[in-house]
Amino acid sequence: MLYMICATDVAESLEKRLAARPAHLERLNALKSEGRLVLAGPFPAIDSPDPGPAGFTGSLVVAEFDSLEDAQAWADNDPYIEAGVYESVIVKPYKKVLP
Repeated sequence: MLYMICATDVAESLEKRLAARPAHLERLNALKSEGRLVLAGPFPAIDSPDPGPAGFTGSLVVAEFDSLEDAQAWADNDPYIEAGVYESVIVKPYKKVLP
């Protein structure tokens, strides 16, 4: 089943985010190579695809996991959590309707 992982960043987290980004992307690429990743990306803090020093306010991942518990465990082990980027993370089942 698909699950939505929506994270909110702590304020002023851009440096922490950039430092942990390679490890974060490695995990996402593993999901992608397994055919389990639907989409992933950050929320720019301003109305721009490249917010520069304004940074980001959080991230969204939609991916396939065997259970809500597995999705939560995957989210709990995100390098952004260890780096202090995320303030909170919500994991919920997701039903894709379109396209």
